Amino acid sequence: MKKIIISLLFISSVIFVIAQVEKQKSTEHKIVFQLSNNDTMAHKALMKQLGNITSVAPNTKIEVVCHGPGLDMLVVDKSTVNQKVSYFAERGIAFLACEFSMSERKVEKEKITKDASFVKAGIIEIVSKQEQGWSYIKSGF
Repeated sequence: MKKIIISLLFISSVIFVIAQVEKQKSTEHKIVFQLSNNDTMAHKALMKQLGNITSVAPNTKIEVVCHGPGLDMLVVDKSTVNQKVSYFAERGIAFLACEFSMSERKVEKEKITKDASFVKAGIIEIVSKQEQGWSYIKSGF
């Protein structure tokens, strides 16, 4: 009888652990990243973070809002991570260029990677996402 009880407890524990792992995999996180830095090392670090997040929690919804100097990451002639942006965009990560920053910096839409979309105001996009329950991460060093 003691062996049966121990066996049942062991099986129950294994089932509980498996259920927790599956729950974590299926949990949908929503993260909005703010990038306002033109440091190419920060851009590379962001790409690494995106890879880490998507490998551990593949169902995570992610937006990267680029404004001010951070817009450089989406400018084809300035970006050092164009291929990574394309790679992650193909996997559902949204890269958004702030039109106010584009206007201020005199960057035309044609200069922005085809993998990005546009928002009128980057800060308003970030605030809107936070109001909808998205987690906010400031990207860069």
